[in-house]
Amino acid sequence: MDTVAPLWLWLVFVAIVLVALFVDFVVLKKQGAHEVGVKEALNWSIIWVALSLAFNGLFWWAVRDTTGSSSQATEKSLEFLTGYLIEKSLAVDNIFVFLMIFTYFSVPAAYQKRVLMIGIIGAIVLRTVMILVGGWLLAHFHWILYVFGAFLILTGIKMWWAAGKEPDLSENPALRLLRRIMPVSGSYDGEKFFTVENGKRIATPLFMVICLVGLTDVIFAVDSIPAIFAITSDPFIVLTSNVFAILGLRAMFFLLQAVASKFHLLNYGLAVVLVFIGTKMVLIDIYKIPVAVSLAVVVAILAVTMVLSVRSSGGAAPSAPRK
Repeated sequence: MDTVAPLWLWLVFVAIVLVALFVDFVVLKKQGAHEVGVKEALNWSIIWVALSLAFNGLFWWAVRDTTGSSSQATEKSLEFLTGYLIEKSLAVDNIFVFLMIFTYFSVPAAYQKRVLMIGIIGAIVLRTVMILVGGWLLAHFHWILYVFGAFLILTGIKMWWAAGKEPDLSENPALRLLRRIMPVSGSYDGEKFFTVENGKRIATPLFMVICLVGLTDVIFAVDSIPAIFAITSDPFIVLTSNVFAILGLRAMFFLLQAVASKFHLLNYGLAVVLVFIGTKMVLIDIYKIPVAVSLAVVVAILAVTMVLSVRSSGGAAPSAPRK
């Protein structure tokens, strides 16, 4: 798998991720369990977006320095920006499912931060593995592009039809399986995943939440990884755009949690984005849609959806699409 990124930029990327995780798990842990307010979530969201854009600027400079071509550097930077925006947008769908899970299990606001932090670690590891596997498959089997494209189109159509329906988490097969495998406490024990009742070690509801969040990461990675491969086959761009989108997921969750009802039509926009990306992938050998055009289309779809959501009089709370 070829990439235009020099080795030193890979090292910078790894260093940024390690520092970011250190901040989340060590520095913020000192705050203890607490409810994350809108102001804190907004500040962290701005920091993560600014860090992502700054990294993209560094990426542009590195590509220009390596290739000596400003036009190629601009094209690769646009690929990163488009991939980042797509992954960030699809992460919104993750958040709607997280909201549903937290509501179903009545997770105290003070414990939600830890669940999301662990979920982010799992998502980074999972997507790294899937990107490497997906990149290898595309390098050896070009026809996989058509499979990915068709899958995204079908997923987008399914998301559109499910956007207005309320899923029943109690019927989730994974949750029912977990409850058959292990006994679960009827109440929380702080931020612990296991507790002791009547001399027996059993799981707490928080452990069930972690398991479902992990399952959600798997499901949504299956959607989002093919979507980014429609934009670029460069493994560096695919990986970095995914990871930077994930790093800001925790802050975006608490921010969107406060304003979710204002964007109740967003799932329809995300469905259209998936169909567009899938179509782009299917047509790649007939006509390759320029990256700048793809970026403009994705931005336009999301902007129109959000404007219509705010202007609509319903204001109904969003529901997560079935997967």
